[in-house]
Amino acid sequence: MSTDLADLVLADVDDKMRKGVEHAVAEFANIRTGRAAPALVERILVDYYGSEVPLQQLAGFSVPEARQLVITPYDKGAMGAIEKAIQHSSLGLSPSNDGVNIRLNFPPLTQERRKELVRVVKNMAEDGRISLRNLRRQGRHELEALEKDHEISADELTRYEKELDKLIHTHEAEIDVALDAKERELLED
Repeated sequence: MSTDLADLVLADVDDKMRKGVEHAVAEFANIRTGRAAPALVERILVDYYGSEVPLQQLAGFSVPEARQLVITPYDKGAMGAIEKAIQHSSLGLSPSNDGVNIRLNFPPLTQERRKELVRVVKNMAEDGRISLRNLRRQGRHELEALEKDHEISADELTRYEKELDKLIHTHEAEIDVALDAKERELLED
C-alpha cells in the first residue's frame, strides 16, 4: 500500500506537468507570426454589457486569406466593444468595421521583429521549464515525506526520484519540440 501513495504522487506530478506543457504550447499560439489565426484574438477580453467575456464567446472567426482575419459578432451590438478590445490589445492591429464583420489585416513582420518574437517565445519556454522543475521539486518533497514517515524505503525513494527525472525530461522535450516548431514558423517568410 505504501508504494501506492508514491505512485499517486508520480501520477499527480505527471498530470500537472502535462497541463504545464499544454499551457506553454497555448501561450506560443498567442504569438503573432504575420499570419492570421483565430488563436491570436479568441482570448481577448471584451467588455460586453458590463462583464469581461472572451472574444471567442461573442464572435465567429474565418481566415479568407493568409494575412486577414474576419470576425463576425453573434450580436451586432457588441461590434464597438469588440473593436475597442482589439485596439487596446497588445496585437497592434487596427480593426476595420463594415457593419457586419470586423476585418483584421496582418502586415508582414520585419526580420528584427521576428527575432524579437523568437526571444519572447524562448522566454515563455523557459517559464514552462521552470514550472516543470517546481513541480518536480514539489513531488520530490512529497516522496521524501513518505520516506520520512516510513511509507517507502530509501531504495524506493531513489527509484521514484529517477521516475520523476524521466517525467521532467519527457515533458521538457515536448516544450522543446513546440518551441522549435514555433521558432521555424516565426523565422520563415
